[in-house]
Amino acid sequence: MENLYIPATNETPEIDFRFKDHQLHMSGESYPENAMAFFAPIRASLNDYLSSAQPAAAVEAHFALKYFNSSSTKLIRSLIALMHDSAQAGKRIVTHWYHDPEDDMMLEFGQDLKDEFRMLDIRVVAMETA
Repeated sequence: MENLYIPATNETPEIDFRFKDHQLHMSGESYPENAMAFFAPIRASLNDYLSSAQPAAAVEAHFALKYFNSSSTKLIRSLIALMHDSAQAGKRIVTHWYHDPEDDMMLEFGQDLKDEFRMLDIRVVAMETA
């Protein structure tokens, strides 16, 4: 599989999906005009990857989002749900949810994901501030 890289814009996060390294990174802000169109290739790549990745390979997902709108919320949850389904099928998936220590909403969203998707190893991590 080809790696998936989508550079960040003012409205969309950077996506860096390295299949051979079993790493997905999403960082920045997400409020695209058409969230479905933006997230479609990410969802398709993740679905293909999870369907083909070796069960023994541990997968790591890193989400370091500063802001996302409600339509992005639904699509981020759908990506997490795909990983959750794979974890239920036996894949080891570690998800890192990074948040600014001052941002209670991002902290709560990460904790909600942890409560909702119990088969995933979700780690809610405060980012270091400079």
